[in-house]
Amino acid sequence: MVRNILIVVLAIGVAGAAYWGYQEHQEKNAILINAENNYQRSFHDLSYQIDILHDKIGTALAMNSRKSLSPALADVWRITSEARGNVGQLPLTLLPFNKTEEFLTNIGNFSYRTAVRDLDKEPLSDDEYGLLKELYAQSDEIRGELRKVQHLVLENNLRWMDVELALASGKETADNTIIDGFKTVEKTAEGFDQENLQNPSIMPFQEKEENFEHIKGKEISEDEALELAKKHADLKKVTEYNVAESGKGSPYGFFSVNLDDGKGQGVSMDLTKKGGYPIWFMNHREVGDRKISLNDAVNKASDFLQKHNYKNLELSQSMQYDNTGLLTFVTVQNGVLIYPESIKVKVALDNGQVVGFSAGDYLKGLRDREIVDPEISMEDARGYINSNVEIMDNSLAIIVNDLGEEVLCYEFIGTLDNDTYRIYINAKNGIEEKIEKLQNAEPIYDNVL
Repeated sequence: MVRNILIVVLAIGVAGAAYWGYQEHQEKNAILINAENNYQRSFHDLSYQIDILHDKIGTALAMNSRKSLSPALADVWRITSEARGNVGQLPLTLLPFNKTEEFLTNIGNFSYRTAVRDLDKEPLSDDEYGLLKELYAQSDEIRGELRKVQHLVLENNLRWMDVELALASGKETADNTIIDGFKTVEKTAEGFDQENLQNPSIMPFQEKEENFEHIKGKEISEDEALELAKKHADLKKVTEYNVAESGKGSPYGFFSVNLDDGKGQGVSMDLTKKGGYPIWFMNHREVGDRKISLNDAVNKASDFLQKHNYKNLELSQSMQYDNTGLLTFVTVQNGVLIYPESIKVKVALDNGQVVGFSAGDYLKGLRDREIVDPEISMEDARGYINSNVEIMDNSLAIIVNDLGEEVLCYEFIGTLDNDTYRIYINAKNGIEEKIEKLQNAEPIYDNVL
């Protein structure tokens, strides 16, 4: 009797294990099929977009008027962005594909820069027209190579999952049609004339240099870095600490300092070697229930900045997240807001303590500027704004536009329906440089059930 019961139990166990194994197999297959479908879609979308890109560049070559050329180049920029997105969806992480992505980036940079400028006043130069022809020829070569890969994928029913497995296992050196095809595409992109890559029209948008070499002051020691960190950390007592110096690969010299008071409060901070300026710091304590207002937090942050000798700063934006206030301050020079010099301060709303600080943008942007007079009046600039926007405030400001250039603008704060916007009109030519939608107060969802 017992023997029969054991046989039945074992049979049920074997059947259950088999069913579980079958279910696992089915789920694994479903995941693999979904991944394969996504890879196939991204690849065929990429091939199609390169086809369209080639045609769009060819069409742009035949145009010369702003009304038609600007939208055509804007379309080229949009397509290159989509194509780069599809490259990122393919399982090519371990396969170098940076030249093709660089090629797409170059086309995007050139088309965007050209599309946003006034082509009636500044039409395509001979060099730019020649560059456009080079890009057209290059896109044709890459299009042809991608079509070859596409034909082989469809004809031989090749799977992208095999590519991923080959790359992950390090066996990409074996005969693999897809990998070999993409290596050819990459080689084609690499053959692009290196002189043209230095053309200002396709150089990447200006980025802030990741260093603080222009700031003033002597180099500090580790002991000085520790003392400066203690002054900013607002800890009553420090029981443990650690100071580490930046390595050789860093684009700028800094000290990383970690402090602990032994009671659950720890502070992490980076300071520049030159001058000992805090780049950022974070207090890791838990913030309790809100007891002070956001306005009180602004006053606490202002006191903190004055105490540490940050001068000529004005509050630009204030937001509340749970029980903390995030405040942005910018430099003011001769009544002009200097947005490239901005500092963010995070204040705990339980007791007003500064628990976060970021001055990276401020340190990178800090320098003497000669601010020119605006060439159009405030009223003229107002005329470039949508008449449905109700203007609440205005000022002069220096911002970094979409091309990475610093420009003097009129800043207007305005409302449309229930939303608030910050609108920047170029003070030289009236171009609408940038529009930012300011965040509305977040709704509270407590006790909604």
